[in-house]
Amino acid sequence: MERHELRIPSDRDDCAAWWYPPAGGEPRAPVVVMAHGLSGTRRDRLGPFAERFATAGFGAMVFDHRGFGDSGGEPDLFDPRLQLADWGAVIAFARRLPGVDPARIVTFGSSMGGGNALAAAAADRDVAAAISQVPFLDLWTQAHRSGPWVATRMLATAARGGHLPAVGQPGEAAFINAPGGEEGWRRVVATGEASRWRNRASARWLLGRPFRPNRHAARLHCPWLVCVGEADRVARPGPAIAAARRAPHGELRTYAGVDHFDIYDGPAHEAVVADQLAFLRRHVGGRAADRADVVPAERA
Repeated sequence: MERHELRIPSDRDDCAAWWYPPAGGEPRAPVVVMAHGLSGTRRDRLGPFAERFATAGFGAMVFDHRGFGDSGGEPDLFDPRLQLADWGAVIAFARRLPGVDPARIVTFGSSMGGGNALAAAAADRDVAAAISQVPFLDLWTQAHRSGPWVATRMLATAARGGHLPAVGQPGEAAFINAPGGEEGWRRVVATGEASRWRNRASARWLLGRPFRPNRHAARLHCPWLVCVGEADRVARPGPAIAAARRAPHGELRTYAGVDHFDIYDGPAHEAVVADQLAFLRRHVGGRAADRADVVPAERA
């Protein structure tokens, strides 16, 4: 599939991105702006989603946050504020591409990227729709709890300005330490595309404002598809389900037996992509007159 390598300025750094032009020859096509969560990169199984979107006529812009993957910036620096700035820079860049409809930009993210997709859409009232899959939306209520001593070690590392593993075993001081989490993520990386992933991310952000993009849900102006694995052990399903139901235009899809990293391949992947394509067709696909004839999906 056709794909172009891009460098997109973000403040004094830049974000590496892939641009997948839409198939079908629509003069002004919609675009899905996509990114992973925490330390994940575009090479870690986001390509198969982008290819499906592009084949269906939706351009896809997949990018790495600063500090991760192929992007510039301080290596492994995780800062939610900087990541939102990256989303704003990439969205603005996508709107200026030839053949793009700037009024039909969709944000798309996995895990913490799903939280960023929600926050980026809330910050830009010209975003037409948002998609969050297996979303991590609330540090307080969704994170796996493995005992006070683990939290103490993580906060001590944050106070020193240090780094923590992105994934680890239950009981280890790592950002993701839910049962099966490390094995699931390493499977994603192993089946990705020449991954640049590193198992570390800065911890100082834990001392700042809690990561809680779900606070935007009740006031979100655009349609928002929330794809939740009912067996998710990394990002507890309940808070994401509740956020989808609070959103004025929320659409909720749940998947029985699906854990956090199951959506990247196999039957779960096919089910999730089918729902995402149906959502895109309803809200940004084709001409407005065609979309008006589509039967709305069931609300969250």
